[in-house]
Amino acid sequence: MNYTVKTKITRFFVYIILIILLIICILPLWLLIVNSTRTTAQIQQGISLIPGNNLMANWKNLTNRGFSISRGFFNSAFISVCVTILTVYFSMLFAYAIHVYDFSYKKFLYAFVVMLVMLPTQVSIIGFYRYMSAIKLTNSYIPLILPAIAAPGSIFFAKQYLDAVIVRDLIDAARIDGCGEITIFHKIMMPIAKPGAVTMGIFAFVASWNNFFTPFIMLSKMKLYTLPMLVQTLRGDTYRTEYGSIYLGLAVSIVPIIIVYAIFSKYIVNGISMGAVKE
Repeated sequence: MNYTVKTKITRFFVYIILIILLIICILPLWLLIVNSTRTTAQIQQGISLIPGNNLMANWKNLTNRGFSISRGFFNSAFISVCVTILTVYFSMLFAYAIHVYDFSYKKFLYAFVVMLVMLPTQVSIIGFYRYMSAIKLTNSYIPLILPAIAAPGSIFFAKQYLDAVIVRDLIDAARIDGCGEITIFHKIMMPIAKPGAVTMGIFAFVASWNNFFTPFIMLSKMKLYTLPMLVQTLRGDTYRTEYGSIYLGLAVSIVPIIIVYAIFSKYIVNGISMGAVKE
């Protein structure tokens, strides 16, 4: 068997595996969309890959019983956009300082950040809630947005990315030309790090949009609920037997994530691949 035949056989099996993985990833999403167009009786009969004709009825049933999709979308979008902006900017700023400047305890500070990456949110949520309650910031968006200034996972990613793309000589040349440190960060570093910043922003947006645990702890007013929290209310008595409406609510909640990934997927690939290579 020559090299060409081996290559074709290997490529064939690789394609088969990739097709299987694609089906595994797409099938649950497709079933979610299909079930959002079916009635409760049809869903109880079993799995179907063919969409039904009950989409509008499910939508009317969903929106006529107090499920405020527009309000949930606004709350989630506002929080997610704010979190994304703060996460990207301050994580890049912190990583830039760690990468460029030499100061005492620099390695210790970065090691502390890496340690925080491995610390789950659930460990610190009790103390965080008590602190927010003491300063009267529960039932507000501040506890959901402000911690984005210090996002250990994003800082770790930004540091690894800047290590691969930032050239110290370019920064030194800008200083010789009279540029200040803030100008260098905004005019030189950020344009160079754009793929990584966009990638980090996508991850931050999706994580904030899907975040259920922290809003569930911090918010108790219905008008402040994010979309994942509103979807959770579908388990109540109002929708308990309306399976089609429940599936439709779940499908609606993931639409922004799909749109974000579809538009910015090329930045994700470029950002991760470039950050993984060090010169």
